[in-house]
Amino acid sequence: MTSPLNLATIGQAPKVLLHDHLDGGLRPATVLELADELGYKKLPALDVDSLTRWFHTPSHRGSLLRYLEPMAHTVGVMQTASSLYRVARECVEDLTADNVVYAEVRFAPEMHIERGLSLDQVVDAVLAGFADGERAARGEGRFIVVRSLMTAMRNAPRSLEIAKLAIRFRDKGVVGFDLAGAEVGYPPSRHLDAFEYMRAHDGRFTIHAGEAFGLPSIDEAIAFCGADRLGHGVRVVDDIDVDNGAHDASSLEAAAHLGRVAAIVRDKRIPLELCPTSNIQTGAVASIAEHPFDVLDRLRFRVTVNTDNRLLSDTTMSKEMLRLVEAFGYGWTDLDRFTINAMESAFIPFDERLAIIDEVITPRFAALAGRGVL
Repeated sequence: MTSPLNLATIGQAPKVLLHDHLDGGLRPATVLELADELGYKKLPALDVDSLTRWFHTPSHRGSLLRYLEPMAHTVGVMQTASSLYRVARECVEDLTADNVVYAEVRFAPEMHIERGLSLDQVVDAVLAGFADGERAARGEGRFIVVRSLMTAMRNAPRSLEIAKLAIRFRDKGVVGFDLAGAEVGYPPSRHLDAFEYMRAHDGRFTIHAGEAFGLPSIDEAIAFCGADRLGHGVRVVDDIDVDNGAHDASSLEAAAHLGRVAAIVRDKRIPLELCPTSNIQTGAVASIAEHPFDVLDRLRFRVTVNTDNRLLSDTTMSKEMLRLVEAFGYGWTDLDRFTINAMESAFIPFDERLAIIDEVITPRFAALAGRGVL
């Protein structure tokens, strides 16, 4: 029997998460406890409920820069090895509870050295938290694999150093490199030496593009920098014209005309790390109903579902999937496809990706769709 599609049943589905920021997913209670331990005095609220409401407040929405403002406080309490370890381990616990079976969680090591940690010590602490979280989950009979992306800040001069860090740790749990931060005024081409280093060492990388700055940032990320994936990439829709605005045409593909940038993204199967709730909160998209996710999916772009910042967006992978189901009428087959899209786009080796698809994702979705037994 096919399971109904609701938050509880979607919660049972296996999920693959490619775009999630470690410092955007803390538990409010943890923020409070770490602030007390570290003597951090800048929090805007001092009890869990009030702090949670503050992190979720609409006043932080409407632009990427406003959306990111609260992360000053999460980063502020992630400045010791023990705090980084705790946040990383709790991240695995929270993802496991949502039945995420594979995740690439990104963080910027250069943001966590205010109290004297070296970049290597930052990475060691986070990877230890991930590894212990995985072991604890498996001890409870839960399957999850968590790997990491090293993020460089596009408004800082350390991208090559962070790329070298990613390569240095790639056999210890780091699977790639990322460039993030304010897009306007900080094009990814300023960091070509980092991307060239990654390519020279057969490293994989994604670039935040097409969120705050639009189509030109996507063009530069793929044409100049050679990104393997696009962080967000939602504004690729600006390079797609549909006859008479007929997004609901019976044959959308016949009515759609792709510009050169959109065409190369689709032709090269460049994965789009779409984050529906976050895309709305940053102003990249007006509403879930207007999100181009469905148009891009029907035009056969490689779309994936992601959370971006679970605390700031008050979200989980289950909630993101449910919002898409409610907006576009998706079924289990669609959620299965989006999950496989993500797994196929992960930065781990092919045989590991295939094993998770064949042994975890496909059987579990088959059971939910009434084609087998959990």
